[in-house]
Amino acid sequence: MSRDVEKSLLDIDFASLTRRAFTPSPAAWEDQVLYFLMLDRFSDGNEQGGYADAAGQPVESGDTPLYVIDDEGSIDYDTWIRAGGGWQGGTITGLTCKLGYLRRLGVTALWISPPFRQVAFEPSYHGYGVQNFLDVDPHFGTREQFRDFVRAAHEQGMYVILDVIAHHTGNVFTYSADRYPTLDPATGRTANDPRWDGRPYTVTGFNDHDGQPTLPFPWSDKISAGDAARLEASWPDGAMWPREFQRGDLFLRKGRINNWGHYPEYAEGDMADGLKTLDVRVRWSGQYRRPSPAMAWLSLAYCFWIAYADLDGFRIDAAKHMDVDALRSFCDWIREFGQSIGKERFLLVGEVPGGHDLAWEVVERTGLDAALGIDDIPGKLERMVVGEADPLDYFSLFRNWRLDEPEGGKHRWYRDQVVTLVDDHDQVRKWTAKRRFCGDSRYRDLAFNVMGVQLTTAGIPCIYYGSEQGFDSGGRTSNCDIVLRENMFGGRFGGLCTQGRHFFNEQGHLYRALASLTTLRKQLITLRRGSQVLHRVSGDGVNFGHPRRLGDERMRSLVCWSRLFLDQETLVVFNTDDSQAVSAWSTVAPLLRVDGDQFHLIFWHTPKLAAPPATKLTVEHRAGLPTVWITLPPAGFAIYQAAPALHRLGPNPAQGLKPWVPSTWHEGVGHTPAPN
Repeated sequence: MSRDVEKSLLDIDFASLTRRAFTPSPAAWEDQVLYFLMLDRFSDGNEQGGYADAAGQPVESGDTPLYVIDDEGSIDYDTWIRAGGGWQGGTITGLTCKLGYLRRLGVTALWISPPFRQVAFEPSYHGYGVQNFLDVDPHFGTREQFRDFVRAAHEQGMYVILDVIAHHTGNVFTYSADRYPTLDPATGRTANDPRWDGRPYTVTGFNDHDGQPTLPFPWSDKISAGDAARLEASWPDGAMWPREFQRGDLFLRKGRINNWGHYPEYAEGDMADGLKTLDVRVRWSGQYRRPSPAMAWLSLAYCFWIAYADLDGFRIDAAKHMDVDALRSFCDWIREFGQSIGKERFLLVGEVPGGHDLAWEVVERTGLDAALGIDDIPGKLERMVVGEADPLDYFSLFRNWRLDEPEGGKHRWYRDQVVTLVDDHDQVRKWTAKRRFCGDSRYRDLAFNVMGVQLTTAGIPCIYYGSEQGFDSGGRTSNCDIVLRENMFGGRFGGLCTQGRHFFNEQGHLYRALASLTTLRKQLITLRRGSQVLHRVSGDGVNFGHPRRLGDERMRSLVCWSRLFLDQETLVVFNTDDSQAVSAWSTVAPLLRVDGDQFHLIFWHTPKLAAPPATKLTVEHRAGLPTVWITLPPAGFAIYQAAPALHRLGPNPAQGLKPWVPSTWHEGVGHTPAPN
């Protein structure tokens, strides 16, 4: 237990907490590269070799060796998956000592799973089963250690985005269900199942340290002295804290969600694993919104964390399940508090599973800065990269598609309003077919490309921990989230079906290639801002069209697009064919390019031993369009840069211009595997 943890929100000294300088927000969140990690699964601080500390010095202390291919750490899948549940041992201290590893990868903002104190009797290692909103769970460390971690991250040039829950608590009380008798096949006993039907259930009591409902469950702030004393004696592991949450009328008490697509069931019902839904609905009084007490207390608790730890943003869990007015109230409250201490662009990202249309609606109606968890974006991105979906399916998701030219026009979303993910911790969109991208051995060679597309198309890119080391969910598909949550630090449930081997390998091929690309992204504004145009391609230089998948066959093609900012054009291209090289003509931006212009190769990658792509592409008109001829090796990925169009202008055009080339740093940055 951290020292001096407040038992009541009224005990927080906000005047003292806010009497200091805070880290200002970034100029633009789309400039950042996010990295999402689960605290329990990331680092225990006991890893040896393979990585360096924040100062760049190799780390040789610790007991857990670095994983090497085919070493004795590999185990069979069944043994491995059985070890994946429950607490694994990742800590805040372990995370802090890996900040150098993350900085060198190019990460500029860390999204951290909830560190809050969890119910003591359940293994809610994921952090979403909160029992105390003002303390850190002892499995992770202390409140002071978390504050020190944020300070260290800021010193390394990284922002910190905290995963927060503004919708539910952990399993803090037990229902006295009076309907829906159900047979438990494990015990053979019949018990009432408190499933949602729109009506509240009665409650036996708040749960104690052992999960038994032995504690009072008062219905308001009016409570007898005896009940108050019993609740006070339950500190720190019983009931719910801070004290303001020890009221039954703060919870909806309508039972568990059975139909996740049915409204109002998914808004009123309890989430999985016994999580209990709070009543955060807003009441209206004329033109004024009156937040519920639960929302008011939650907002105050999270304002405390912003001030205490100097946080830079929140990822709001289960935003889809919140009443729109409630989410808007929460966003307003948090944003205004952030602005009051100098964080003008405190980031508010909401988890909004479902299609992009729903995401746009939620973002616009609630004041969220951005959405993530949108089903069709990662799905169409993945399928495009492996040739199982048309590129237009992905690029047409970008907002204002229909407001621009209907064919081949600019595809914009409000570039900082979507966080793009491929791998993540629950993959709601995949239902019972969950696995990481590398879990499909057919497409493992395309792992860099799927993250490369994230880093070079619009949106705020987010890398999921372990993806930079090729984590593969044990190589199998599963119906549970566990296979998405391997340990970077090894332990009983290490990546790639291992035990006792860590994966902080800064010499790994994926890690090094991604680090180079994130460096380039930081230097080129075209890869971070502006608009993007999906290009048409042609094999014969006569017939041009967007790449298409024909029938059930994989699309084996180049996919090309330009990132445009003012007069600057950066051409990005990848090969969906991981077995052979592909060549094609590609259009380029017609308003910027003339015959004879050249694109210079500034980055390339292939997972196979192959010759690099051409170092220069020369623009020539074909079929009335400015085009370039491109050849990429199997599973290749390349970035080309052209001279800014304004480069053609000068005080004396008759004298001509010197040939333009990129800066020295950009020349010839490429990655292939080392030869055997």
